[in-house]
Amino acid sequence: MAVRFHGKTKQASITTSFRAVVMLLLFITFASCGKDAHKEVIEMAFDPEQTYTMRTTNVSSLISDSGITRFRLNAKEVLMFDQAAEPYMYFPEGIYIERFDTLFNTEASVRADTAYQWNRKGLAKLIGNVEMNNLEGERFQTELLYWDRNEKRFYSDACIRIERHDRIITGIGFESNENMTAYWITHPQGTIPVSETKTVAND
Repeated sequence: MAVRFHGKTKQASITTSFRAVVMLLLFITFASCGKDAHKEVIEMAFDPEQTYTMRTTNVSSLISDSGITRFRLNAKEVLMFDQAAEPYMYFPEGIYIERFDTLFNTEASVRADTAYQWNRKGLAKLIGNVEMNNLEGERFQTELLYWDRNEKRFYSDACIRIERHDRIITGIGFESNENMTAYWITHPQGTIPVSETKTVAND
């Protein structure tokens, strides 16, 4: 009996030792994986140029100039990148801006599919289906437009189409004051009387 008892004890001792080795290997393996994962998280870089620090939806904001409210900005979504070297706001779902006169009548408006605005430089870049309207009922269409708040002007080096009451003007390159009452095209391409376009449409 002593022999059988000794044999069972030895077998149990071997089994226990084997289990201990397995547990030790598992611990080392998981510890190593955990260490690698932790190291990967630490090494993940924060890119302030591509990672926004704040997101706001359904924005409606009034902008003043010399203490007088002159603009209203509407946007479905605004992403702020205020940790970037040149802080900016991104409007991925479009933007709409109105300019007021001193009696809060709308002098001009502009909308675009997407936009960027750099606050320090006072510069905005509007992209895609950009459309502007002035108090005279003239409509301006382009795919790219810049708005310089400091210099109080709009400008573009892209194709531009201007619909007036009596004619349609096209060209490349455009510049205007903020309310779009004084403007010119850098490289005019053509002028079409409105009467001709109506005749073609009726035909």
